Amino acid sequence: MTGARSVRVCGVGELAVGEARRVDVDGTAVCVARCAGGFRAVADVCSHEDFSLSEGEVDPDACEIECWKHGSMFSLVTGEPVTLPATRPVAVYPVTVDGDDVIVSVP
Repeated sequence: MTGARSVRVCGVGELAVGEARRVDVDGTAVCVARCAGGFRAVADVCSHEDFSLSEGEVDPDACEIECWKHGSMFSLVTGEPVTLPATRPVAVYPVTVDGDDVIVSVP
């Protein structure tokens, strides 16, 4: 990812499977979530309305997050909405784990 900024957002042990948190990466609000298969990161703003996705419930097995306000589910893998009312995807950001560090890259 050319021009991307990579930032340590948390330690591996700081997020349990099924948890999400909002982090700021160079002014970009990012939702970092831990699914059964590892860490994922998406834009922390629902594409339906301006609400924080990190405040929603994570389905760790399906690797999806639900917007707490209107119930739209989003894939944490692709950013695509899985249920209405959202119809537009949210941005997905690469996540790497280096030792105990969870690192997110944003453009």
